[in-house]
Amino acid sequence: MTDTAEIKKLVATVQHSQQNELPEEFIGLFRSDAIWTTAHGKRLTGRDEIASFTRQVLPGAAKEATATYEVAHVLFIRPDVAAVKIRQRPVLPDGTPILDQNEGSPLYILSKEDGVWRIAAGQNTIVL
Repeated sequence: MTDTAEIKKLVATVQHSQQNELPEEFIGLFRSDAIWTTAHGKRLTGRDEIASFTRQVLPGAAKEATATYEVAHVLFIRPDVAAVKIRQRPVLPDGTPILDQNEGSPLYILSKEDGVWRIAAGQNTIVL
């Protein structure tokens, strides 16, 4: 599998974990020292802090709405580091687009360690 295909698989796992409210699957995508900033500007440092936040907010989050995640662009900074721009579209649990909610525009910085891509840093931004 190519690195780009592996990165797309990681992003698909983000979508799967969010839509199915699977905090442990989501948390497993991060490096232990990762930095994550939510769409509302909350900064989380380290997998433990990301895990604590995720376990609080993810269960029940997809009852009203969720999102699709599409890789829009991959920039390989080095063979083992990639900046990945995501198109995040709000949808109802059945997949119907929510047209009156803004899209998200996350940026993930991934690092490849022991052959596995992990999220080193992420910044989610609401598109106004």
